[in-house]
Amino acid sequence: MHTSSANAKSHARKEAAARRKRAFDGPDAADLVAAANQRLSGFLAAQFGPACADIVLAGYMPMRSELDPLPAMTAHPGPVCVPVVPGRAQPLLFHRWSPDMPMIEGAFGAHVPARADMLVPQALIVPMLGFDRRGYRLGYGGGFYDRTLQALRAQGGCLAVGFAFDAQELAELPIDENDQRLDIMITPTRMMRFSG
Repeated sequence: MHTSSANAKSHARKEAAARRKRAFDGPDAADLVAAANQRLSGFLAAQFGPACADIVLAGYMPMRSELDPLPAMTAHPGPVCVPVVPGRAQPLLFHRWSPDMPMIEGAFGAHVPARADMLVPQALIVPMLGFDRRGYRLGYGGGFYDRTLQALRAQGGCLAVGFAFDAQELAELPIDENDQRLDIMITPTRMMRFSG
């Protein structure tokens, strides 16, 4: 990555993190989380129809001020999994998850299932710091989700569903050749589809 692009991403990360924290701490945060999860569950049901019960959905265990997807994950009628970091500069792995299963602390402080039962997701809820109207997202800089999406798409596909507060939208994000575009973006008030 060029230095100018790295600097631009660093600046964008700071702005996006501040916007997300304000939304997370806002007086209507609980309503926003509920609305986003309702929109997400509705989208999945409409997208997959009766086959939804067979779709492997990957969510995430929310950290810091990330928008919490656990209600939609819990409501999903099919198998659900969460990401596990196997090591730096590698794609994520996914282990089966249910609301009542024992969890342990994994890499970077994220909680992961105590028992490893690997699944391959067909739909992936993607956390982020920020996003733009082209469907690009801004992560924490480790490249885990970009590598993961690239690998899953090379293996036959996976629907990438961004999940964030509306306040996390930024103007056109700085991108490079490794950035993977989302297929869908869901916020408490909107659903956006991307192509290309």
